[in-house]
Amino acid sequence: MSDFADFENDITEQEDVIEAFIDVLFLEHGLSENTLAAYRTDLEKCDAFMKAEQGRDNLLEVTQQDIEQYLAHRVDLGLKPRSTARAISALKRFYLHWVKTQKISASPMVNIALPKTGQAIPKTLTENEVEALLDAPNVEDPMGLRDKAMLELLYATGLRVTELVGLRMEQINLRQAVVLVRGKGGKERMVPMGEEAQHWIELFIQQGRALMIKHATDFVFPSKRGIGMTRQTFWHRIKHYAILANITSPLSPHTLRHAFATHLLNHGADLRVVQMMLGHSDLSTTQIYTHVASERLKSLHQEHHPRA
Repeated sequence: MSDFADFENDITEQEDVIEAFIDVLFLEHGLSENTLAAYRTDLEKCDAFMKAEQGRDNLLEVTQQDIEQYLAHRVDLGLKPRSTARAISALKRFYLHWVKTQKISASPMVNIALPKTGQAIPKTLTENEVEALLDAPNVEDPMGLRDKAMLELLYATGLRVTELVGLRMEQINLRQAVVLVRGKGGKERMVPMGEEAQHWIELFIQQGRALMIKHATDFVFPSKRGIGMTRQTFWHRIKHYAILANITSPLSPHTLRHAFATHLLNHGADLRVVQMMLGHSDLSTTQIYTHVASERLKSLHQEHHPRA
């Protein structure tokens, strides 16, 4: 029986069932803050609609018809199918939890299907664009040296930005040139960083890091205030260097992660190896990059083959 059985049995209809569910996701399943925030947002949007339009006191009173009205409302707002699919997944997990704890007898999501979203092809950079981006920071400046080391590590390992900015000194092994990554759900994976990233991280630690630290911290890459950096701050740094490198391709916080995976596959890496380094639990998530690689090969064929 769950450790939270007594806690859940004490929940009344007037209490916030959303926060109670979020607490269980955190305490029992160890989901990250970003994932919890996404769940909370999707559930709160549905809850607001149910109270304002359907007259429901909380989500445990909702019927399948109410859900169908909510999904129609999302269509009217012009929201993308992928966004609605995520919201449906959150609601399905929410109601499944409360059915299991016997707070409700059945889920209103049983007959609700996910919308067809198609397969989104990740936006990435060419190898030349990556080289230009990596060369953009001014390594004579401690902050530029830090950014150079971060970009090199990001491209060398395919880390998520959240994983990168949260790295602690104990996770970096320069002698073996590996990084211990703590990813989603508290899962750990060991990823090789390569000689280039190893060189720049070592240089930053030896020459730049001490100049940026104002207070004791074990973050590998401190902010200019000497504390841990936010992912939003680092994302702004990437966009700054993209401008300096004259990169006009669309960027996202995962751009270098996508480039890492795509370029590995372009050069013959095994898909399961890439899966392990990215920290994907399902191989199908990694397979999207084979589509990117295939599109690149088609483009090269059409550009260079005399009969293309």
